[in-house]
Amino acid sequence: MKTEELYSLFLHYPNITTDSRICPRDSIFFALKGENFNGNLFAEKALEDGCAYAVVDEWPEDEPVNERIIVVDDVLTSLQKLANYHRRKLKIPIIGITGTNGKTTTKELIAIALSREFKAAYTQGNFNNHIGVPLTLLSMNRSHEIGVVEMGANHPGDIRELCEIAEPDFGLITNVGRAHLEGFGTFENLVRAKGELYDFIREHEGKVFVNKESHILYEMSDGMDRILYGKNDPSLFASGSIADATPFLEFDWSFFDSSYRVKTNLVGEYNFDNAIAAVAVCKFFGINAERISAALEEYEPQNHRSQFKRTEKNDLIIDAYNANPTSMKASLDFFTSIPSSLPKMVILGEMKELGDVSDEEHRKMVQFLREQPYNSVYLVGSVFKNQTDAGDIFHLFDNVDELIVKLEKEPVSDHYILLKGSHSIHLEKAVPYL
Repeated sequence: MKTEELYSLFLHYPNITTDSRICPRDSIFFALKGENFNGNLFAEKALEDGCAYAVVDEWPEDEPVNERIIVVDDVLTSLQKLANYHRRKLKIPIIGITGTNGKTTTKELIAIALSREFKAAYTQGNFNNHIGVPLTLLSMNRSHEIGVVEMGANHPGDIRELCEIAEPDFGLITNVGRAHLEGFGTFENLVRAKGELYDFIREHEGKVFVNKESHILYEMSDGMDRILYGKNDPSLFASGSIADATPFLEFDWSFFDSSYRVKTNLVGEYNFDNAIAAVAVCKFFGINAERISAALEEYEPQNHRSQFKRTEKNDLIIDAYNANPTSMKASLDFFTSIPSSLPKMVILGEMKELGDVSDEEHRKMVQFLREQPYNSVYLVGSVFKNQTDAGDIFHLFDNVDELIVKLEKEPVSDHYILLKGSHSIHLEKAVPYL
Protein backbone atom coordinates (compact mmCIF):
# COMPACT_ATOMS: atom_id res chain seq x y z
CA MET A 1 0.00 0.00 0.00
CA LYS A 2 1.32 3.43 -0.94
CA THR A 3 1.81 6.09 1.72
CA GLU A 4 -0.95 8.23 0.20
CA GLU A 5 -3.43 5.35 0.49
CA LEU A 6 -2.36 4.60 4.05
CA TYR A 7 -2.78 8.28 4.87
CA SER A 8 -6.36 8.25 3.62
CA LEU A 9 -7.01 5.39 6.01
CA PHE A 10 -5.25 7.24 8.83
CA LEU A 11 -7.55 10.26 8.37
CA HIS A 12 -10.51 8.00 9.19
CA TYR A 13 -8.69 6.15 11.99
CA PRO A 14 -6.19 8.68 13.41
CA ASN A 15 -5.18 6.72 16.51
CA ILE A 16 -1.95 4.75 16.14
CA THR A 17 -0.74 1.97 18.44
CA THR A 18 2.39 -0.17 18.35
CA ASP A 19 1.51 -2.13 21.48
CA SER A 20 -0.87 -5.07 20.99
CA ARG A 21 -1.81 -4.80 24.66
CA ILE A 22 -3.18 -1.29 24.06
CA CYS A 23 -5.74 -1.38 21.24
CA PRO A 24 -8.16 1.56 21.34
CA ARG A 25 -11.28 1.09 19.30
CA ASP A 26 -10.87 2.17 15.65
CA SER A 27 -7.10 2.55 15.90
CA ILE A 28 -4.43 1.25 13.52
CA PHE A 29 -1.90 -1.25 14.86
CA PHE A 30 1.62 -1.09 13.41
CA ALA A 31 3.28 -4.47 13.97
CA LEU A 32 6.83 -3.41 14.76
CA LYS A 33 9.50 -5.97 15.49
CA GLY A 34 12.82 -5.98 17.28
CA GLU A 35 15.41 -8.34 18.70
CA ASN A 36 13.07 -9.71 21.35
CA PHE A 37 9.59 -9.18 19.92
CA ASN A 38 7.62 -9.50 16.70
CA GLY A 39 4.41 -7.50 16.47
CA ASN A 40 3.34 -9.45 13.39
CA LEU A 41 2.45 -12.35 15.65
CA PHE A 42 -0.15 -10.23 17.45
CA ALA A 43 -1.82 -8.52 14.48
CA GLU A 44 -4.98 -10.62 14.57
CA LYS A 45 -5.26 -10.24 18.33
CA ALA A 46 -5.01 -6.46 17.91
CA LEU A 47 -7.95 -6.58 15.49
CA GLU A 48 -9.95 -8.70 17.91
CA ASP A 49 -9.24 -6.24 20.72
CA GLY A 50 -10.50 -3.16 18.89
CA CYS A 51 -8.10 -2.04 16.18
CA ALA A 52 -9.68 -1.24 12.83
CA TYR A 53 -6.60 -2.25 10.83
CA ALA A 54 -3.19 -3.82 11.36
CA VAL A 55 -0.09 -3.04 9.31
CA VAL A 56 2.30 -6.01 9.02
CA ASP A 57 5.36 -7.02 7.01
CA GLU A 58 5.15 -10.76 7.64
CA TRP A 59 2.21 -12.99 6.74
CA PRO A 60 2.04 -16.75 6.11
CA GLU A 61 1.94 -17.46 2.36
CA ASP A 62 -0.62 -20.24 2.78
CA GLU A 63 -2.97 -18.11 4.88
CA PRO A 64 -5.53 -15.75 3.32
CA VAL A 65 -5.02 -12.09 4.19
CA ASN A 66 -7.74 -10.57 6.34
CA GLU A 67 -9.18 -7.51 4.59
CA ARG A 68 -8.22 -5.50 7.67
CA ILE A 69 -4.59 -6.64 7.41
CA ILE A 70 -2.33 -4.31 5.40
CA VAL A 71 0.87 -5.99 4.21
CA VAL A 72 3.85 -3.70 3.54
CA ASP A 73 7.55 -4.25 2.86
CA ASP A 74 8.65 -2.82 6.20
CA VAL A 75 6.36 -1.67 9.01
CA LEU A 76 8.81 0.78 10.61
CA THR A 77 9.56 2.46 7.28
CA SER A 78 5.83 2.72 6.55
CA LEU A 79 5.24 4.30 9.97
CA GLN A 80 8.01 6.84 9.39
CA LYS A 81 6.84 7.71 5.87
CA LEU A 82 3.28 8.12 7.10
CA ALA A 83 4.46 10.45 9.87
CA ASN A 84 6.47 12.57 7.44
CA TYR A 85 3.53 12.75 5.00
CA HIS A 86 1.26 13.83 7.84
CA ARG A 87 3.79 16.40 9.06
CA ARG A 88 3.82 18.01 5.59
CA LYS A 89 0.04 18.11 5.44
CA LEU A 90 -0.17 19.84 8.83
CA LYS A 91 1.94 22.80 7.68
CA ILE A 92 2.67 24.00 11.21
CA PRO A 93 6.02 25.16 12.62
CA ILE A 94 8.00 22.36 14.23
CA ILE A 95 10.75 22.99 16.79
CA GLY A 96 13.34 20.20 16.98
CA ILE A 97 15.25 19.84 20.25
CA THR A 98 18.28 17.69 20.96
CA GLY A 99 21.34 17.79 23.24
CA THR A 100 23.30 15.71 25.70
CA ASN A 101 21.65 17.02 28.85
CA GLY A 102 18.44 18.91 29.53
CA LYS A 103 16.56 18.28 26.30
CA THR A 104 13.51 16.74 27.98
CA THR A 105 13.31 19.48 30.62
CA THR A 106 13.78 22.19 27.97
CA LYS A 107 11.13 20.59 25.78
CA GLU A 108 8.67 20.49 28.68
CA LEU A 109 9.32 24.12 29.64
CA ILE A 110 8.91 25.32 26.05
CA ALA A 111 5.75 23.28 25.54
CA ILE A 112 4.02 24.42 28.72
CA ALA A 113 4.78 28.07 27.98
CA LEU A 114 3.78 27.88 24.30
CA SER A 115 0.53 26.25 25.39
CA ARG A 116 -0.44 29.51 27.09
CA GLU A 117 -0.99 30.98 23.63
CA PHE A 118 -1.14 28.14 21.11
CA LYS A 119 -2.62 24.67 20.75
CA ALA A 120 0.76 22.96 21.08
CA ALA A 121 1.65 19.33 20.47
CA TYR A 122 4.86 17.93 21.91
CA THR A 123 6.81 14.78 22.63
CA GLN A 124 5.34 12.84 25.55
CA GLY A 125 7.89 11.54 28.02
CA ASN A 126 11.08 10.73 26.17
CA PHE A 127 9.54 9.31 22.98
CA ASN A 128 12.47 10.77 21.08
CA ASN A 129 13.79 7.97 18.87
CA HIS A 130 13.07 6.53 15.41
CA ILE A 131 9.74 5.19 16.70
CA GLY A 132 8.82 7.88 19.20
CA VAL A 133 9.27 10.80 16.81
CA PRO A 134 6.87 9.36 14.19
CA LEU A 135 4.31 8.62 16.92
CA THR A 136 4.65 12.19 18.20
CA LEU A 137 3.98 13.57 14.73
CA LEU A 138 1.02 11.24 14.19
CA SER A 139 -0.50 12.40 17.49
CA MET A 140 -0.84 15.89 16.01
CA ASN A 141 -4.02 16.99 14.25
CA ARG A 142 -5.34 19.96 12.34
CA SER A 143 -6.26 21.78 15.55
CA HIS A 144 -2.60 22.05 16.55
CA GLU A 145 -0.77 25.28 15.77
CA ILE A 146 2.79 24.38 16.72
CA GLY A 147 4.83 21.26 17.50
CA VAL A 148 7.81 20.60 19.78
CA VAL A 149 9.71 17.43 18.95
CA GLU A 150 12.49 16.01 21.12
CA MET A 151 15.18 14.07 19.27
CA GLY A 152 17.56 11.60 20.89
CA ALA A 153 20.63 9.95 19.41
CA ASN A 154 22.88 7.01 20.21
CA HIS A 155 24.75 6.79 16.90
CA PRO A 156 25.91 9.07 14.09
CA GLY A 157 23.10 9.69 11.63
CA ASP A 158 20.29 9.28 14.16
CA ILE A 159 19.45 12.99 14.34
CA ARG A 160 19.63 13.34 10.57
CA GLU A 161 17.13 10.47 10.22
CA LEU A 162 14.74 12.08 12.70
CA CYS A 163 15.05 15.44 10.94
CA GLU A 164 14.13 13.83 7.63
CA ILE A 165 10.95 12.56 9.31
CA ALA A 166 9.98 15.63 11.35
CA GLU A 167 11.38 18.33 9.03
CA PRO A 168 11.85 20.91 11.81
CA ASP A 169 11.71 24.60 10.89
CA PHE A 170 13.49 25.60 14.10
CA GLY A 171 16.26 23.86 16.03
CA LEU A 172 17.70 23.98 19.52
CA ILE A 173 20.69 22.01 20.82
CA THR A 174 20.81 22.33 24.61
CA ASN A 175 24.48 21.36 24.93
CA VAL A 176 27.02 18.70 24.02
CA GLY A 177 28.65 16.55 26.70
CA ARG A 178 30.34 13.22 27.16
CA ALA A 179 27.47 10.72 26.87
CA HIS A 180 26.55 7.70 24.72
CA LEU A 181 30.21 7.43 23.70
CA GLU A 182 29.72 3.70 23.25
CA GLY A 183 27.62 4.44 20.17
CA PHE A 184 29.53 7.48 18.92
CA GLY A 185 33.08 6.30 19.53
CA THR A 186 34.56 9.74 20.23
CA PHE A 187 33.42 13.05 21.63
CA GLU A 188 34.09 14.65 18.24
CA ASN A 189 31.70 12.18 16.60
CA LEU A 190 29.09 13.02 19.22
CA VAL A 191 29.43 16.76 18.51
CA ARG A 192 29.02 16.16 14.78
CA ALA A 193 25.99 13.95 15.41
CA LYS A 194 24.21 16.56 17.52
CA GLY A 195 25.14 19.10 14.85
CA GLU A 196 23.07 17.15 12.33
CA LEU A 197 20.12 19.21 13.57
CA TYR A 198 21.95 22.42 12.61
CA ASP A 199 22.91 20.85 9.27
CA PHE A 200 19.29 20.12 8.41
CA ILE A 201 18.08 23.55 9.52
CA ARG A 202 20.85 25.24 7.54
CA GLU A 203 19.98 23.30 4.38
CA HIS A 204 16.31 24.22 4.71
CA GLU A 205 16.90 27.87 5.68
CA GLY A 206 15.32 27.63 9.11
CA LYS A 207 16.25 29.30 12.39
CA VAL A 208 18.17 28.01 15.40
CA PHE A 209 18.16 29.05 19.06
CA VAL A 210 21.74 29.07 20.34
CA ASN A 211 23.26 29.43 23.80
CA LYS A 212 26.03 31.95 23.19
CA GLU A 213 27.92 30.71 26.25
CA SER A 214 28.51 27.37 24.53
CA HIS A 215 31.58 27.99 22.38
CA ILE A 216 31.00 24.75 20.50
CA LEU A 217 27.39 25.53 19.59
CA TYR A 218 28.18 29.16 18.82
CA GLU A 219 30.89 28.14 16.37
CA MET A 220 28.81 25.35 14.85
CA SER A 221 25.94 27.74 14.14
CA ASP A 222 28.14 30.42 12.58
CA GLY A 223 26.49 31.92 9.50
CA MET A 224 23.03 30.60 10.37
CA ASP A 225 19.87 32.55 11.06
CA ARG A 226 20.09 32.28 14.83
CA ILE A 227 18.46 33.65 17.96
CA LEU A 228 20.98 33.97 20.79
CA TYR A 229 20.32 33.50 24.48
CA GLY A 230 22.52 33.26 27.56
CA LYS A 231 23.50 34.70 30.92
CA ASN A 232 24.17 38.28 32.03
CA ASP A 233 24.23 39.78 28.54
CA PRO A 234 21.44 42.28 27.77
CA SER A 235 22.50 42.40 24.11
CA LEU A 236 21.14 38.87 23.58
CA PHE A 237 17.59 38.14 22.47
CA ALA A 238 16.99 36.49 25.85
CA SER A 239 19.25 36.80 28.86
CA GLY A 240 18.96 36.40 32.59
CA SER A 241 20.86 36.06 35.83
CA ILE A 242 20.69 33.46 38.56
CA ALA A 243 19.26 34.84 41.80
CA ASP A 244 19.28 31.66 43.88
CA ALA A 245 19.57 27.89 43.65
CA THR A 246 19.41 26.51 47.18
CA PRO A 247 18.08 24.17 45.99
CA PHE A 248 15.38 25.62 43.71
CA LEU A 249 16.44 27.75 40.77
CA GLU A 250 15.34 31.38 40.83
CA PHE A 251 16.39 33.73 38.07
CA ASP A 252 15.73 37.21 36.74
CA TRP A 253 15.14 38.15 33.14
CA SER A 254 14.06 41.31 31.36
CA PHE A 255 11.52 42.08 28.68
CA PHE A 256 12.09 45.61 27.38
CA ASP A 257 12.00 47.82 30.51
CA SER A 258 10.40 45.28 32.84
CA SER A 259 12.22 42.72 34.96
CA TYR A 260 10.81 39.38 36.08
CA ARG A 261 11.83 37.09 38.93
CA VAL A 262 11.00 33.45 38.15
CA LYS A 263 10.90 30.98 41.04
CA THR A 264 11.02 27.51 39.51
CA ASN A 265 10.52 24.04 40.94
CA LEU A 266 13.73 22.94 39.22
CA VAL A 267 16.68 21.98 41.37
CA GLY A 268 20.12 23.34 40.54
CA GLU A 269 21.64 26.32 38.78
CA TYR A 270 22.51 24.02 35.86
CA ASN A 271 18.82 24.21 34.92
CA PHE A 272 19.20 27.92 34.15
CA ASP A 273 20.27 27.18 30.57
CA ASN A 274 17.12 25.09 30.05
CA ALA A 275 14.90 27.81 31.47
CA ILE A 276 16.42 30.72 29.53
CA ALA A 277 16.27 28.64 26.34
CA ALA A 278 12.53 28.30 26.92
CA VAL A 279 12.29 32.05 27.47
CA ALA A 280 14.05 32.67 24.13
CA VAL A 281 11.80 30.32 22.16
CA CYS A 282 8.56 31.55 23.70
CA LYS A 283 9.55 35.20 23.42
CA PHE A 284 10.29 34.64 19.72
CA PHE A 285 6.83 33.16 19.21
CA GLY A 286 5.17 36.13 20.85
CA ILE A 287 4.21 34.79 24.28
CA ASN A 288 4.06 37.72 26.69
CA ALA A 289 6.50 37.90 29.57
CA GLU A 290 3.96 37.32 32.34
CA ARG A 291 2.71 34.13 30.70
CA ILE A 292 6.24 32.84 30.10
CA SER A 293 7.25 33.46 33.71
CA ALA A 294 4.05 31.95 35.12
CA ALA A 295 4.45 28.83 32.97
CA LEU A 296 8.04 28.28 34.08
CA GLU A 297 7.01 28.63 37.72
CA GLU A 298 4.15 26.19 37.21
CA TYR A 299 6.28 23.37 35.80
CA GLU A 300 6.83 20.43 38.17
CA PRO A 301 9.69 18.09 37.17
CA GLN A 302 8.74 14.44 36.86
CA ASN A 303 10.43 11.04 36.39
CA HIS A 304 13.14 11.67 39.00
CA ARG A 305 14.64 14.60 37.08
CA SER A 306 15.99 17.40 39.29
CA GLN A 307 13.43 16.76 42.03
CA PHE A 308 13.67 17.83 45.68
CA LYS A 309 11.97 15.63 48.26
CA ARG A 310 11.84 16.00 52.02
CA THR A 311 11.17 12.71 53.76
CA GLU A 312 10.65 12.01 57.44
CA LYS A 313 14.37 11.26 57.73
CA ASN A 314 16.31 13.22 55.10
CA ASP A 315 16.34 15.92 52.45
CA LEU A 316 16.82 14.39 48.99
CA ILE A 317 17.75 15.67 45.57
CA ILE A 318 16.72 12.98 43.09
CA ASP A 319 18.26 13.23 39.64
CA ALA A 320 18.30 9.58 38.69
CA TYR A 321 16.86 9.52 35.20
CA ASN A 322 20.12 9.93 33.31
CA ALA A 323 23.81 10.36 33.98
CA ASN A 324 27.04 11.01 32.13
CA PRO A 325 30.34 12.61 33.20
CA THR A 326 29.16 16.10 32.26
CA SER A 327 25.82 16.00 34.06
CA MET A 328 27.18 14.13 37.10
CA LYS A 329 29.96 16.68 37.59
CA ALA A 330 27.43 19.53 37.28
CA SER A 331 25.12 17.89 39.83
CA LEU A 332 27.96 17.32 42.29
CA ASP A 333 29.28 20.88 41.93
CA PHE A 334 25.81 22.22 42.59
CA PHE A 335 25.20 19.89 45.54
CA THR A 336 28.50 20.87 47.13
CA SER A 337 27.62 24.55 46.83
CA ILE A 338 24.26 24.30 48.63
CA PRO A 339 24.51 25.74 52.15
CA SER A 340 23.10 23.27 54.65
CA SER A 341 23.44 22.47 58.34
CA LEU A 342 22.90 18.80 57.52
CA PRO A 343 25.84 16.52 56.70
CA LYS A 344 25.92 15.64 53.01
CA MET A 345 26.13 12.26 51.37
CA VAL A 346 25.82 11.17 47.75
CA ILE A 347 24.46 7.99 46.20
CA LEU A 348 25.77 7.63 42.66
CA GLY A 349 24.83 5.05 40.08
CA GLU A 350 27.07 3.85 37.29
CA MET A 351 27.16 5.96 34.10
CA LYS A 352 26.11 3.77 31.19
CA GLU A 353 26.96 3.76 27.45
CA LEU A 354 30.45 5.25 27.79
CA GLY A 355 32.15 2.53 25.76
CA ASP A 356 35.95 2.33 25.88
CA VAL A 357 36.29 5.36 28.17
CA SER A 358 33.93 3.99 30.84
CA ASP A 359 36.64 2.87 33.27
CA GLU A 360 38.58 6.10 32.82
CA GLU A 361 35.54 8.34 33.35
CA HIS A 362 34.44 6.46 36.46
CA ARG A 363 37.99 6.59 37.82
CA LYS A 364 38.05 10.37 37.29
CA MET A 365 34.73 10.66 39.10
CA VAL A 366 36.02 8.68 42.08
CA GLN A 367 39.05 10.96 42.28
CA PHE A 368 36.79 14.01 42.12
CA LEU A 369 34.66 12.57 44.93
CA ARG A 370 37.73 12.19 47.15
CA GLU A 371 38.15 15.95 47.00
CA GLN A 372 34.58 16.74 48.07
CA PRO A 373 33.38 17.42 51.64
CA TYR A 374 30.88 14.58 51.82
CA ASN A 375 30.10 12.58 54.94
CA SER A 376 29.78 9.37 52.92
CA VAL A 377 29.60 8.20 49.31
CA TYR A 378 27.59 5.21 48.14
CA LEU A 379 28.60 3.94 44.67
CA VAL A 380 26.29 1.54 42.84
CA GLY A 381 27.41 -0.53 39.85
CA SER A 382 30.27 -2.85 38.94
CA VAL A 383 32.27 -0.24 37.02
CA PHE A 384 32.32 2.12 39.98
CA LYS A 385 33.16 -0.81 42.25
CA ASN A 386 36.20 -1.69 40.14
CA GLN A 387 37.66 1.81 40.43
CA THR A 388 38.07 2.04 44.19
CA ASP A 389 38.06 0.10 47.43
CA ALA A 390 35.51 0.31 50.21
CA GLY A 391 36.59 2.26 53.24
CA ASP A 392 36.86 5.87 54.40
CA ILE A 393 33.77 7.49 52.93
CA PHE A 394 33.18 4.93 50.17
CA HIS A 395 30.56 2.18 50.28
CA LEU A 396 30.33 -0.06 47.22
CA PHE A 397 27.37 -2.01 45.83
CA ASP A 398 26.91 -4.15 42.73
CA ASN A 399 23.29 -3.06 42.31
CA VAL A 400 20.49 -1.09 43.91
CA ASP A 401 19.13 -4.18 45.71
CA GLU A 402 22.39 -4.47 47.67
CA LEU A 403 22.10 -0.77 48.48
CA ILE A 404 18.57 -1.23 49.80
CA VAL A 405 19.71 -4.09 52.07
CA LYS A 406 22.36 -1.75 53.49
CA LEU A 407 19.83 1.04 54.06
CA GLU A 408 17.45 -1.37 55.80
CA LYS A 409 20.17 -2.63 58.15
CA GLU A 410 21.80 0.75 58.70
CA PRO A 411 19.22 3.51 58.15
CA VAL A 412 20.45 6.96 57.21
CA SER A 413 18.80 9.97 58.84
CA ASP A 414 19.34 13.71 59.22
CA HIS A 415 21.34 13.96 55.99
CA TYR A 416 21.18 15.97 52.78
CA ILE A 417 21.45 13.34 50.03
CA LEU A 418 22.00 13.54 46.27
CA LEU A 419 20.95 10.56 44.14
CA LYS A 420 22.38 10.63 40.63
CA GLY A 421 22.82 7.80 38.13
CA SER A 422 21.81 6.28 34.83
CA HIS A 423 18.18 5.22 34.61
CA SER A 424 18.99 1.52 34.22
CA ILE A 425 20.57 1.49 37.70
CA HIS A 426 17.12 2.37 39.18
CA LEU A 427 18.32 4.43 42.10
CA GLU A 428 14.73 5.62 42.54
CA LYS A 429 14.02 2.25 44.18
CA ALA A 430 16.10 3.38 47.15
CA VAL A 431 14.05 6.53 47.81
CA PRO A 432 11.45 4.82 50.08
CA TYR A 433 14.32 3.69 52.33
CA LEU A 434 15.70 7.21 52.76
